[in-house]
Amino acid sequence: MNVRSSAQVAAPTVLALTVAVLAVSSSAPLIAFAAAPAMAIAFWRNSLASLVLTPIALGPRRGEVRRAAGARAGAFCVFAGIALAAHFATWMPSVQLGSVATATALVATQPVWQGLIAAVQGRRPSAAQWLGIGLAVAGAAWATGVDLGVSGQAVLADVLALLGALAAAVYTALGERARAELSTTTYTWICYGTCAVLLLAVCLAFGVDLTGYDGRTWAAILALVAGAQLLGHSMFNYALQRTSATTVSVLILLEVPGAAFLAWWWLGQTPRAESLPGLFLLVAGVAVVILGRASFKLIRR
Repeated sequence: MNVRSSAQVAAPTVLALTVAVLAVSSSAPLIAFAAAPAMAIAFWRNSLASLVLTPIALGPRRGEVRRAAGARAGAFCVFAGIALAAHFATWMPSVQLGSVATATALVATQPVWQGLIAAVQGRRPSAAQWLGIGLAVAGAAWATGVDLGVSGQAVLADVLALLGALAAAVYTALGERARAELSTTTYTWICYGTCAVLLLAVCLAFGVDLTGYDGRTWAAILALVAGAQLLGHSMFNYALQRTSATTVSVLILLEVPGAAFLAWWWLGQTPRAESLPGLFLLVAGVAVVILGRASFKLIRR
């Protein structure tokens, strides 16, 4: 019998996770680099990703797409797309208004918001999760407090990043409901398409320029689509079939130092030294929330 060793199985998974972390880490630096309005970048990011998925969605998956129309799962896809539009409409401007390091760290508080949403719904977080929530809130307060002494724009960027994290938590919760009945491709295509339509409406309503960018900006937008939007998510989905969701969730936090390093190396953005303890505390708190959630699930089984 041909049995592959654990090392043979692990190597592709490690490679996939490495590629995924690098891909998502490039997102915020690319947004900051692109000489285009944040809302326009968000529109192109989602519309182009949806366009890439269209041949599959309307080809091999067209039967599933047809069944999703008018069904509960399809409705969850649309609502998830609305939440995703809210996420991009808040977080992406925060990257351009503030620093890459702070915006990425604050939007990484998504699991904290998910824990609080669960508490409101009557699912009490574990003691470890409450500890993590407290650490993350303290870290966010520290980083935002530092920005109070910088400028009002920096504080606005922090608030937008936190709102982006909240919207991402809602998007994830709705997406979990949709993916219980639909394939990832069908869910993603409907969700991205809904998000793109909403963002297009906002851009047209407020007169946001959607064209006329230089070559470097278009290259950055295409890199966002290929990297963070498609490759990063695909590699994480691949890894989820071979390792635990908790492991993947914790590794996603590497996006924070990864984005900070790329912003420093590529864009010359040096994180403020006084904000680093707060950012470290925030990321540690989010990690505790994720690990606490995993422990709680194991206890309940």
